Amino acid sequence: MGDSILITGAGGFIGRQLVRTLAQRGERVIAASRSPAEFDGANVEPVEGMLREPEDFAPWVARSRVVVYLASTSTPGTSAGHPIEDVTGNLLPLTALLQTMQNHPGVDLLYLSSGGALYAPNDGEAASERTPVRPRSYHGAGKIAAEYFISAWCNQYSGRAMIVRPSNVYGPGQLERAGFGIVPAAMGKIRRNEVLRVWGDGSAIRDYLYIDDLIRLVTAILAKPMPPGARVVNACSGIGTSLKDLFEALQEVTGATLLCRYEADRPVDASSIVMDPSFALQEFGFSAATPLREGLKRTWIWLNSIMH
Repeated sequence: MGDSILITGAGGFIGRQLVRTLAQRGERVIAASRSPAEFDGANVEPVEGMLREPEDFAPWVARSRVVVYLASTSTPGTSAGHPIEDVTGNLLPLTALLQTMQNHPGVDLLYLSSGGALYAPNDGEAASERTPVRPRSYHGAGKIAAEYFISAWCNQYSGRAMIVRPSNVYGPGQLERAGFGIVPAAMGKIRRNEVLRVWGDGSAIRDYLYIDDLIRLVTAILAKPMPPGARVVNACSGIGTSLKDLFEALQEVTGATLLCRYEADRPVDASSIVMDPSFALQEFGFSAATPLREGLKRTWIWLNSIMH
């Protein structure tokens, strides 16, 4: 067992922020990404390419004390109609990692799952880690399958894993990509004075979590010894916000109008997903510290700084 932290999906929105934070704290980081990515810090070792087979993971796992698995190739929307792609793109690489970890006892795993794609619509009561899951998309089905594979690895090989189920994460560093993130999509439309296509009537409620808050929880988890077995923790604000209220906040922050075109909702989208943050507070002293409007303001400032 080594002393590094291996991060897969390091070139993504969450991965880049986590690599930067851990490197600043003096951690040795192996940053694996599918495409070329640059990272700050002499103690960051970039690894470029697809890690899909056990032998791809083996040399990096051997040098690590913990693996943070952030890599994902889909969203609920992009997975619609494509179950095979979700299995081959997401589930197969994860199981290859688990097969490698069978030969490296003592290396822990932190897996980034999903809250919004797993919990059933909950009009009223917030979903805790004990709430039954009911994925509506192939993306969500892949996430819960991954959680079960991780649990089976823990049970068979005395593994230790923390499964983090984040709500809707947003913030600086999240680029506008089709199907990935309503906040950057809406801000991009505002900047270009274009019309945002909205599935549903705007009443859908979600739990929005600022990126810095998520990173704070992840680093708190990594700072403590993981207990045996697989444990699940929600990463969320605990506050539900409708799309219409989000759009109103965006207009306040930007001082501009967001043009929307509402269309029929999609089967993959739940009407209301709000999550319970109690366990994260109890176990890690974590609670979301960034109010929505403050987070949106920081995101808007960042977006304008990179667009000039």
